[in-house]
Amino acid sequence: MPRFILAFRGGMPKSPEEGQKMMTDWNGWMEALGSSLVDKGAGFGKSRFLSRPGREEKAGDPLSGYSVVEAPDIEAALKIAGRNPIFALGGTIEVAECLQM
Repeated sequence: MPRFILAFRGGMPKSPEEGQKMMTDWNGWMEALGSSLVDKGAGFGKSRFLSRPGREEKAGDPLSGYSVVEAPDIEAALKIAGRNPIFALGGTIEVAECLQM
């Protein structure tokens, strides 16, 4: 079955209470995915964006983490992503198929 990366952008909590709620909601989302979640991924710290060697630019919301899911097609992966709690904090998700190399 195809795998899809869910690249999370923004959606960072602004208080410890908001962070705790996000983690509770996030863990519930991951649990509900069952075996579709093949790599729960990781969160990211501060990042910087290079447009070419030696040239940094601002690139909108920085990456805040990723997960990898299995789904029959990108439409199904988008439905999985659409249930993620990151949207409650204004974050976004980019979904892309992982190609076999």
